[in-house]
Amino acid sequence: MRNPPILSPSLLAGDHGQLAASAKAAEQTGANWLHLDIMDGHFVPNLSFGPEVLVALRRAGAKQFFDTHLMLEEPGRYIEPFAKAGANLISIHIEPRYDHHEVLKRIHTLGCQAGIVINPGTPASAIESSLLDVDLVLVMTVQPGFGGQPFRSDMLPKIEQIDRWRHERDLKFRLEVDGGIDLSTAQQCRDAGADTFVAGTSFFKARDLRSYAGAIANMV
Repeated sequence: MRNPPILSPSLLAGDHGQLAASAKAAEQTGANWLHLDIMDGHFVPNLSFGPEVLVALRRAGAKQFFDTHLMLEEPGRYIEPFAKAGANLISIHIEPRYDHHEVLKRIHTLGCQAGIVINPGTPASAIESSLLDVDLVLVMTVQPGFGGQPFRSDMLPKIEQIDRWRHERDLKFRLEVDGGIDLSTAQQCRDAGADTFVAGTSFFKARDLRSYAGAIANMV
């Protein structure tokens, strides 16, 4: 039995002058998740949001599940501020060197769900030992750091492998994809086993946001 599909619109592609309005527009489509890309300018060559943005979104009335993706060299230093700011799920990358198991454990201790993220150039085997510790695995289908990049179809076998492990071991984590996701590539990822879809540029530039969200919700 596959998990039902979830759309997680990426606020990075929203109007940065009106982030609360962009979050509200996403919520009004029926999308119950909101993806928040947190970049430090070190692990990835860009800067984005800090915890105060999450606080401001909550203060403005955002009720979504905050799917918080830490693209940070030292995520352990920041998980508590993001948890206190309103994150529901905090995902960390496997690539930097730190105690991944300990940080994932701390995320759970803070009352959040925990996710592990894998970049395009990293083999699926790198996260295999973390699968018991997580609520979500995020497969990057572009190199993280910038929005609007084209989808990498060579990531589909990696999605299939992680989904296969999930079923073989009867694990319950969600399998998320992020990067170049539109209605066509989302279906390809769904066919490979993904169930959670981060859409930024394609979502916020869609002619009809509600129809876009409905198309994701009705994928088989």
